[in-house]
Amino acid sequence: MLNPYVPRPIDRPAAVPLDPSADLSVLDEAKIFAAPDDPADWPAWRAALTRWRDGARAGYDGSRYDAERTDGFVVALAWLWDELLYDHATGRFDVDGYLAAATREFGGFDGVVLWHAYPNEGIDERDQFAFFDVPELPDVVAAFQAAGVRVFVSYYPWEASAPASVVALVERLGADGVFLDSSKEGSAEVRAGLDALRPGLSMEGESRLPLARVHDHTMSWAQWFADSPVPGVLRGTWFERRHVLHHTRRWNHSHLEELQSAWLNGSGVLVWETVFGVWVGWSARDRSLLRSMRRVQREYRAWLQSEDWTPLADHPGGGAPVYASRWVHDGVALWTVVNRSDAEWSGPWLVVDAPGAFTELTTGAELSVGKDDDGRTVIGGRLPAGGVAAVLAASVAAGDTVVDPDSTFPRRPAARVRPAEAEADTVPPGMVRVDGGRYDLVVRYRVRETGLYDEAPYVDEWKPLPRRLHADGTAHRRAELTPFGIGRTEVTNDEFAAFLAATGYRPVRPERFLAHWRDGEPRGADPVTYVDLADARAYAAWAGLRLPTEDEWQVAGEAGLLERGAPAVWNLTESEHTDGRTRFLILKGGSAFVPTGSDWYFDGGERAPSFSAKYLLMGAGLDRSPSIGFRCAVGVKT
Repeated sequence: MLNPYVPRPIDRPAAVPLDPSADLSVLDEAKIFAAPDDPADWPAWRAALTRWRDGARAGYDGSRYDAERTDGFVVALAWLWDELLYDHATGRFDVDGYLAAATREFGGFDGVVLWHAYPNEGIDERDQFAFFDVPELPDVVAAFQAAGVRVFVSYYPWEASAPASVVALVERLGADGVFLDSSKEGSAEVRAGLDALRPGLSMEGESRLPLARVHDHTMSWAQWFADSPVPGVLRGTWFERRHVLHHTRRWNHSHLEELQSAWLNGSGVLVWETVFGVWVGWSARDRSLLRSMRRVQREYRAWLQSEDWTPLADHPGGGAPVYASRWVHDGVALWTVVNRSDAEWSGPWLVVDAPGAFTELTTGAELSVGKDDDGRTVIGGRLPAGGVAAVLAASVAAGDTVVDPDSTFPRRPAARVRPAEAEADTVPPGMVRVDGGRYDLVVRYRVRETGLYDEAPYVDEWKPLPRRLHADGTAHRRAELTPFGIGRTEVTNDEFAAFLAATGYRPVRPERFLAHWRDGEPRGADPVTYVDLADARAYAAWAGLRLPTEDEWQVAGEAGLLERGAPAVWNLTESEHTDGRTRFLILKGGSAFVPTGSDWYFDGGERAPSFSAKYLLMGAGLDRSPSIGFRCAVGVKT
């Protein structure tokens, strides 16, 4: 079994044959070209890379890069219902607030990918496109674009769909392209459809983009890319200097390796703080390092995408842990520099043949410039552990970003939203009594990327695979319960209709509300569905009740006290949590609906009372499902 904390063989950097007669086609499918440890081998290594590129580019047409934007160095993968972006109380999006936080924390984003359906998809028959059914979403996209931020829609090729559906979605939203989940390349049909729609639309595949598709994918998602100890070269950017890879390791608490690799390759990073409902935020150090890089990415893109690129250039020798790439544009050199050590380095960074003025562009670090015994220029200074720098061979305004040394993980626990209080002297009709006391519960769940409560399930692991992914999980909870009553059955359509007639209740967002009713008429004694948490709470409050917690539901279910309506539906529980970015709750009971075709879908089928499923709360009525209903509960005085 593979060790989940080390790269898989497929993720490791590829060794570069240094023999001038070696067959270099072995590098065609590499993710990263590994660099030799010995600096004496670097010239031969660079020569081999150049020879490989010359051969691999035979017949290559890079004209698309003249039409599509290639300035997307920092892209955020954003949960569409992130509390920074969407106010769940008012049902409104706040693009300005989201971008203000992005500027403050990361120096701003060049693009956002709207992640919208997984891990909730599969709760019912809706496909991935239905989860983009948000009336104001074209306006949200336009607001991002007005701020200079491109918007990409996420697309799951693991679900069967027609290419026309992808293109129609891009057209309806006015998006700038498509971000492919779990697929290295987009289909030729999607590519042709996007080109027919309008020029400049991008496709971004995940992981190792085949060479044959670099010409029509200007970006790729560099996930699970391991570098060599001496920093290597990204195959995609070496082949096409303008191709932008977005480095990411979704579960890692440190992003230093991705940042350094991107910096030395003139490439990009993917910021992914909320990973399918769990918080994996960036440390203060990593956020400030990225902020320090943003000026160079914005103002010196012509250098970072120059044909005149020399990796591992002008090393000072002597075992210095600093490495640099040299980029030349219009005769002016720019070096991106990293300190690979976990200790501060004070000494030479570069030894170059050219005299003149030099400026540090990221933090404005003071440079020492002198001569060695051979008359070459030695440039150095202080570079913190893991630090980055940029040296321009010119006198310009220096950088001024302050890099925070704090690399601790910024924990963000998910807090339970205080449940509504409701108490009765006796058990109301239609309810059953459950005694209070201590209950040691065994909770069953499927181990998914979303976790169960607020824990990230694969911290600092490489790519999680079965059996660690989609396996059966067990959690233990100690519940101290006071006596309560709980509905023997779910609230019915008729009961909910009585509530509406008495109160005139209307939800903040009306989309999909009671969508199964015909002409506004209820459908009898079946469990009411197409209601969300706010709807269920409103009903319960009107009735002088509340929703049961997930622990109360399990205790009553395991005691055999609960009946299931027909068809069986998941039950909402009073278990809402928020970490300030993602809201979720626990569903109990299972449903008659069973999704088929992929392990990535939400859990289906009727479930034992011990089974729990985490459901991310969405907006614009998308939580409302034919597979979700609710029952009520109330505290009972002893």
